[in-house]
Amino acid sequence: MTSKLDSSGASATAAQNCNVALLGFGTVGSSVAKILCERSNTHLRLTHVLNRNVARKKVDWLPSSVQWTEKIDDILSSNADIVVEVMGGLDPTEDWIRRALTSGKSVVTANKQLVAQCGPELIDLARRMKRQIHFGASVAGGVPVISGLHEGLAGDELFKICGILNGTCNYILSQIESNGIPFATALREAQKLGFAEADPTEDIDGLDARAKLAILARVGLHCNVRPESILARSISAIDAVDFEYANQLGCTIRQISWAELIAKPSPVHQGDELFAAVQPALVDLSSPLARVEGSQNLVIATGTYGGQTVFGGHGAGGHPAAVAVVSDILAIARSHQAAVTMTDAGQPDEKTPTVTADLATKHYLRFLVKDHPGIIASLATILSQCGINIDSVLQKPNCPKSHLPFLITLEECKAALVEQALQQINSLDFLVQPCLHLPIL
Repeated sequence: MTSKLDSSGASATAAQNCNVALLGFGTVGSSVAKILCERSNTHLRLTHVLNRNVARKKVDWLPSSVQWTEKIDDILSSNADIVVEVMGGLDPTEDWIRRALTSGKSVVTANKQLVAQCGPELIDLARRMKRQIHFGASVAGGVPVISGLHEGLAGDELFKICGILNGTCNYILSQIESNGIPFATALREAQKLGFAEADPTEDIDGLDARAKLAILARVGLHCNVRPESILARSISAIDAVDFEYANQLGCTIRQISWAELIAKPSPVHQGDELFAAVQPALVDLSSPLARVEGSQNLVIATGTYGGQTVFGGHGAGGHPAAVAVVSDILAIARSHQAAVTMTDAGQPDEKTPTVTADLATKHYLRFLVKDHPGIIASLATILSQCGINIDSVLQKPNCPKSHLPFLITLEECKAALVEQALQQINSLDFLVQPCLHLPIL
């Protein structure tokens, strides 16, 4: 695909059309196809659709010129300029994207796990083949976070990215908060409405958000981070009583994805550390994070010069993700620098920092106990032995003595110290269930 300058000096596409092949025709793929076919005043032309069981998937609203296939070789040997992958998973998508780039085609993908696991290698392959790979839909759906970090904030020096990256978790937590229902009930409602999968493990255990955070750390902080090196904790232990306690502290609870560069002190500079974690946490009610409800996403990027920049909007659903995919297609189609990829063009060198989840902060410990005298004293003794100071104790009145919830908040300390104390605390015989530990951000 070539481009030229028109008489006004603007870039214009030499060919009348930019041909697009689509891998996957599910929720996102069909939305991409619809936008490509309905959107006016573009030179984008959908030429191929690959999917299993083509006979079942075919629709009558696509032009008859679109070729349907179940074979990747039909795509690779076609006249498509851009291959769009919206199938998900690592196998066979990784191999297919590599083959597409090698065959001289640029790639757009919404595959967060693929980009998190294989992003640097695929970007390097695209550069060597003088092609592009864009992945704006891999994080926060229709919210232009990737392009915003890569282009809009390129002049700043970002050191922190945090946000709400999983709409399923945010919907579940919002339902527990607003309706006072148990976690299991909120999850079932999310599944009925299509916000949660039949197997919601990737979402509620933080694995989905962890992959997205690894991508954001690479694009925004220029840190090469493996997703599995990032702490991920489940939201499944959160109960309605936790929102009551959080509210008394002027907070709410959200699943927060957080990556922050922490420079080690001089004079012996040993390189940077990266704090990175995905976990439920207490956030102040005045924070933008506290006001994100339902399935929306929000990302806050903090830079040395520009301060905080907030990106927010719908992170889930076929149409928002499809908008991000088509935006990437347009970016490639308009480009006349075929060798430029998402991390080239004068970007800083990539770092490989030590990843840690041991950030100093205040902490929330919620207990459920069989009540008897001396419980607070026992807990205070263990915390004191670990060098931890108690900040406050709160107890909800009129609860049954056999299942009594109460809260202890801790003064600022490292998370590792708290986990050390909890190893002893969780073996105490008066606990009905293990203590819930949340950071207070």
